[in-house]
Amino acid sequence: MKKYAISAVIASVFTLSAPYAAQAYPVTVKSCDREVTFDQAPKRAVSHDINITEMMLALELQDHMVGYTGISGWNKITPGLQGRLGDIPQLAEKYPSKEVLLGADADFYFAGWNYGMKVGGDVTPETLAPFGINVYELGESCIHIMTKPHVSMEDMFADLLNLGTIFDVRDRAEKLVAGYRAELADITAHTAKTGQDLRVFVYDSDEERPFTAARYAMPTAMIEAAGGKNIVDDVESSWTRVGWETVIERNPEIIVIVNYGTITADQKIAYLKSNPAFANIDAVRHDRFVVLEYDEATPGPRNLSAIGKLARAFYPSAF
Repeated sequence: MKKYAISAVIASVFTLSAPYAAQAYPVTVKSCDREVTFDQAPKRAVSHDINITEMMLALELQDHMVGYTGISGWNKITPGLQGRLGDIPQLAEKYPSKEVLLGADADFYFAGWNYGMKVGGDVTPETLAPFGINVYELGESCIHIMTKPHVSMEDMFADLLNLGTIFDVRDRAEKLVAGYRAELADITAHTAKTGQDLRVFVYDSDEERPFTAARYAMPTAMIEAAGGKNIVDDVESSWTRVGWETVIERNPEIIVIVNYGTITADQKIAYLKSNPAFANIDAVRHDRFVVLEYDEATPGPRNLSAIGKLARAFYPSAF
């Protein structure tokens, strides 16, 4: 660590700034339909999936982590991400078993329903509780086990603030979320001037019946923030399948492609453009596609820059 001579001016700044006071434990946060109490900040945390892991990294919680799961099974671990992860190991390429978490001596698991946990599966808050592993559930995913409002960017913000409370970095979380809210307000100020709601469809995968983001999936909130309207936001589900007939009938003006897995975004676009059944869809006719990476389309720190990308694609003249 380098030592610096502190000038009188800098010293006065430190004098005026009140030091952050550590919060008192225990603390309790709401996780889906549960209240979870922590007697101390987790010391051996495991995160699942790239977007959830990036939330941990955004709050600089690497020193509290003993591993992550579910990234390389679907996504590439880029050099930048690997650099931020450092020596933290990947414990499972896809979903972890209970034994994997126990083998890591985990005391905390940050995951979601269909993001590392399945209803009735081997790894759930109930199955991990007897082993002293507290679980915090990704807010967007709560729709799989309870009734919740229409998806909102506040779901992601609440996750970050709850993590701040759990790990005693609330000031860090509040600063991060305040920055995101300011960024969001700037984007919506531009898109509000257009007075439009472009029809948008999210194409994740599958040629027979497309897998897409419906009412409770994060891209719906992102599309709305960017000044569009998800054409299947009336489907009471999260990530789900719909029929191509619905897509053709509702005629999206823009198609958002989620890029991950073995089939590339370019291949998905080529399929849409080569199939005669889609020839009259406005987005296909006018070649209006926007590509989002997986961790841009799922709840996490990259959502805000992705909303900006969507907004500029929807309304280039507004920026």
